[in-house]
Amino acid sequence: MTRILGIDPGLRVTGFGVVQVQGNHLQYVASGTIRTHAAGMALPARLKVLFDGLCEVITRHRPDVAACEVVFVNRNPQSTLLLGQARGACLTAAVSCGLTVHEYTALQLKKAIAGHGRAGKPEMQAMVQRLLQLNQAPGPDAADALALAIAHAHAARHPLAPTGSGNSGRVGWGRGRWLG
Repeated sequence: MTRILGIDPGLRVTGFGVVQVQGNHLQYVASGTIRTHAAGMALPARLKVLFDGLCEVITRHRPDVAACEVVFVNRNPQSTLLLGQARGACLTAAVSCGLTVHEYTALQLKKAIAGHGRAGKPEMQAMVQRLLQLNQAPGPDAADALALAIAHAHAARHPLAPTGSGNSGRVGWGRGRWLG
């Protein structure tokens, strides 16, 4: 049995989601958001809120491993830098609590959950709801975090296949698509 923490980093809102995996069975454990956009809060204080919040989630739910989304480059370099700092606080929290962190791009995540790379937030929320058999769809940030945990559960069961001709029927990521 393995518990996986998914982290969808953001400076204003960071989503988290914890799933438990036993064999082929996924079970929802917890999800939510950590919010840092209090009026007038300085960047270092916001980063501390993220760090402390994730450490609390890790202490409470005791995941074995974490999965985090890779930062994409924005049109606005300042936004990209701020997101990178938020992501750094999240990664540092996970590592300081003893977790190994695995990283996935948005494209890998969408393909693993929705089957294609153009899935929007509502589709991702609906797929997470369906995969975890939830009564209602989680919020968009929590859904992305849960999706990261689910994607890692699948990747852990089916390790990344080498790209090129050597994958001979193995299941995993290869050339940007899910092989199965």
